[in-house]
Amino acid sequence: MGRAFEYRKAAKMKRWGNMSRIFPKLGRAITVAAKEGVPDPAMNAKLRAAIANAKSEGMPKDNIDAAIKRASGRDAVDYTEIVYDGKGAHGTLFMIECATDNPTRTIANIRAIFTKAGGQIVPSGSLDFMFSRKSVFELEKPSSVDLEELELGLIDAGLEEMVADEDTVYIYGDYTNFGSLSAALEELKIDVKKAALERIPTSPIDVTDEQMSEIEKIIEKIEDDDDVQAVYTNLA
Repeated sequence: MGRAFEYRKAAKMKRWGNMSRIFPKLGRAITVAAKEGVPDPAMNAKLRAAIANAKSEGMPKDNIDAAIKRASGRDAVDYTEIVYDGKGAHGTLFMIECATDNPTRTIANIRAIFTKAGGQIVPSGSLDFMFSRKSVFELEKPSSVDLEELELGLIDAGLEEMVADEDTVYIYGDYTNFGSLSAALEELKIDVKKAALERIPTSPIDVTDEQMSEIEKIIEKIEDDDDVQAVYTNLA
């Protein structure tokens, strides 16, 4: 799953295109994480991960601090996290994670995109069984830690799979073990480059290059919406 995860990340960042699109989404993820738990990253694993992801994309500290502040005080923004399910062309399935201050606006925008593309929004939760939610951590391959020892050290924290290539290690576990895996990596003094709760398709499908081009256009339009945080499909 490691290379597939990295491909999805790279493709998404390429579609987002530039900082003016990336930073607001990363900032909103920080705000949601801070509001969901506490605004102190030392006590909030999800917030620590959101900040680490933002830093990995070059987001300035002032932007990160401002995003945390938006979770509390008089300027607090009340975001609601919603997941929308959709069906598109060529057997594609979509799960769209949003953080919005206006769900009516968000669903109207997403429904319009699917309708124009010949797809449809389906009841939320109806596609859950087609995806597995996983905690995914991306690490630089540690030079001072034996990978077998690392794997053994993470099993009790909920490790399900570890994949390594030349310079990167990917850690996978159930989504419920995000906090325990994050804490275990910190205890082992392992720096995490990126961390996320991913939705991995249980029955991925293959499409032609022509079909992929068509599907990518739909994904790009969805991700253009400021309220959309992540788009997952059942593509291989």
